[in-house]
Amino acid sequence: MAAESIAMLPWTISSSVPSDHRLLPRGGLCVSQSHSSAAPSRNCVVARYSSTQSSLLFSKDSLRKCLRPLKALVASETLDIPTTPFTGDDKVGVLLLNLGGPETLDDVQPFLFNLFADPDIIRLPRLFRFLQKPLAQFISVLRAPKSKEGYASIGGGSPLRRITDAQAEELRKALWAKDVPAKVYVGMRYWHPFTEEAIEQIKRDGITKLVVLPLYPQFSISTSGSSLRLLESIFREDEYLVNMQHTVIPSWYQREGYITAMANLIEKELQSFDSPEKVMIFFSAHGVPLAYVEEAGDPYKAEMEECIDLIMEELEKRKITNAYTLAYQSRVGPVEWLKPYTDETIVELGQKGVKRLLAVPISFVSEHIETLEEIDVEYKELAMKSGIEIWGRVPALGCEATFISDLADAVIESLPYVGAMAVSNLEARQPLVPLGSVEELLAAYDSQRRELPAPVTVWEWGWTKSAETWNGRAAMLAVVVLLVLEVTTGEGFLHQWGILPIHR
Repeated sequence: MAAESIAMLPWTISSSVPSDHRLLPRGGLCVSQSHSSAAPSRNCVVARYSSTQSSLLFSKDSLRKCLRPLKALVASETLDIPTTPFTGDDKVGVLLLNLGGPETLDDVQPFLFNLFADPDIIRLPRLFRFLQKPLAQFISVLRAPKSKEGYASIGGGSPLRRITDAQAEELRKALWAKDVPAKVYVGMRYWHPFTEEAIEQIKRDGITKLVVLPLYPQFSISTSGSSLRLLESIFREDEYLVNMQHTVIPSWYQREGYITAMANLIEKELQSFDSPEKVMIFFSAHGVPLAYVEEAGDPYKAEMEECIDLIMEELEKRKITNAYTLAYQSRVGPVEWLKPYTDETIVELGQKGVKRLLAVPISFVSEHIETLEEIDVEYKELAMKSGIEIWGRVPALGCEATFISDLADAVIESLPYVGAMAVSNLEARQPLVPLGSVEELLAAYDSQRRELPAPVTVWEWGWTKSAETWNGRAAMLAVVVLLVLEVTTGEGFLHQWGILPIHR
């Protein structure tokens, strides 16, 4: 399991959305919640699930009918919005949000500590909240050796910061070329430059209007939502930030420039195969726990499926009608994640006689350990063993010119709504998660943060998911008990190993 993907780890999955909000944005988007069983168009082999597996599957046809006339944010077209995005006295800033990753092998263990010290990653009962950091230290020390092996295999660290910094610089240039003299900042959730560091620089620069842009094409409460929760706590405690106007672009998977850029990359890679028309296009997205979607109302799955539909429509316009499928990677722990799983799907495709496969890391805009090690090494080896003879992979977008230019357009289009919400327009500009402020988005998608029910509720003997779940609970309880004894007595193996200080 790659360290950068552990942010999805549901030790105790916490709900971010009350059930009455579900996936519907304010004002009511005409989305069907019926479980469509119609066969997909083209040669799509993406798996369909029954209502017992997912209670939030949308009819793509009904969703698309709603979205067709509402393309204001989908494409960079002329909009019926104010022509002057900001006044001469305004100082505009753009804050890019990302997860972060260790840049050297020495960074791996402290990076993991930051990850597990987040109460949204490991939710402890209120009585044991004081153990959050000792537990994070314990887990990070245990996981660091394995994680270091993965980072060593891709050059000794994550390239995520370097690529994100380059994206920020290219976005700044694109904005200036479009007559918007904005400054662009990078804020990482779990490693340098931390979000807090970016916010301090924003204050020093005197920014008066801020556009928050998570570098996740599709919105999820476990990625964008986690970063927004952090921003909310920072904003709440600072008078300057309270008075600074801002808006958030929560997702942008449906924008014409992003779709075009992805289609360009796929078309180019297909040409490297001897028979491009026989290649299966394999979209691999980062997974999230199934309960996030079914219980917390996470729009991630619906946005992902719509995103792939739009990409395939663009490819069809270019006479590219390859078969394709979607699967989810990077799962961890005993709980059930979104299906189908990438590794299992690769094996199934090999068994069905697929010989040519083109992997598309659809939820990643930068190369990092999930693409460079998990896809390029682990999944490629699995594909070869499963009978797939030719393997290709579409690169992450990085600083692709069409992509960067479209991000700049998204920023410019959002500026009239910084600090002044125009609800009717906003609902027309976002298909699932509307443009809004940090507070508004969290109010809609993270107001209660309840604990979700365990995926397995009954005991089953044997090597089962239920057994794994209960064993994991017993192990966590044992760890908590040991840590309590360590903290209260000042003695134990954590003190002996130097993980906890010895009090003399």
